[in-house]
Amino acid sequence: MITLADLAALATTYADDLALPVAPLRIGTQTFDTDARPVVMGVVNLSQDSWYRESVVPTPAAAVRLGRVLAAQGADVVDVGAESVRAGTARVGPEEQAAVLVPVVEALACHVAVSVESYSPAVVEACLAAGARVVNLTGSGDDAVMFDLAAAHDATVVLCHVLGRHPRDLDGSRAAADPTPYLLESFAARLADARARGVTGLVVDPGVGFEFDPADGGSRARHQTRSLLHSFRLRTLGVPVCHALPCPTDLFAAEQLRQAEPFFAVLARLGGAGMLRTHEVGRIVSVLAALGSLGPVTG
Repeated sequence: MITLADLAALATTYADDLALPVAPLRIGTQTFDTDARPVVMGVVNLSQDSWYRESVVPTPAAAVRLGRVLAAQGADVVDVGAESVRAGTARVGPEEQAAVLVPVVEALACHVAVSVESYSPAVVEACLAAGARVVNLTGSGDDAVMFDLAAAHDATVVLCHVLGRHPRDLDGSRAAADPTPYLLESFAARLADARARGVTGLVVDPGVGFEFDPADGGSRARHQTRSLLHSFRLRTLGVPVCHALPCPTDLFAAEQLRQAEPFFAVLARLGGAGMLRTHEVGRIVSVLAALGSLGPVTG
């Protein structure tokens, strides 16, 4: 059970990190103070292998409709992708991905900031040319090319902690009881490279669903919870932290699974996350509004 004493001990142990400044996040023509309110990224999946069924759409036209719904519900960014990153799912070639994603980006870009989730330079280049303003980079094998593309299009980059070409390369071996020192080291190097190549909008994503070794301490849900609550320890990097909100089936039964992301949104926000990637935009926006309206509880 998470207790108030646990949270107080966490804040006390790493008190110096709590007050460190984080740069405002610029996405296209908009600038966000992520300490005042996190950026909400809604998800649209054109891959039929994606497991969260509410985010899966069969056609580009359906993706545009869902993207507009997410924007109306309060999404600041709509993240579109055409290949599942789950192990064992079908691979989708860059040409096939671009063919379905480009018309979606073109149609949505005049309504909401669009993010492309990919590790393929060809897909990212096509989507940026179509109007995408964010690259949700789920690999690091082509960092230099990706950063150059983002800089050329003045796009924001979300750096996922995937040290390999894509998440299928990961085996959990780098997960640790306290991954924060390792995250700081690896993110610092990639951020420096991105800035040197002209990228100005940057976010880091610890990738709580990508690297995990059960031998390192319990269930995936416990690992994810810890990562969410320790987000503020990454403030020394000076950029916002993004989390793809978890949906652990070992905590939430199938009929209750849609309640998982709102629950973890509270933990992520308490931990200082500045961007939340979610399949449940309406629920998350409501939860964040409630948190924001309650104000300080001391005094």
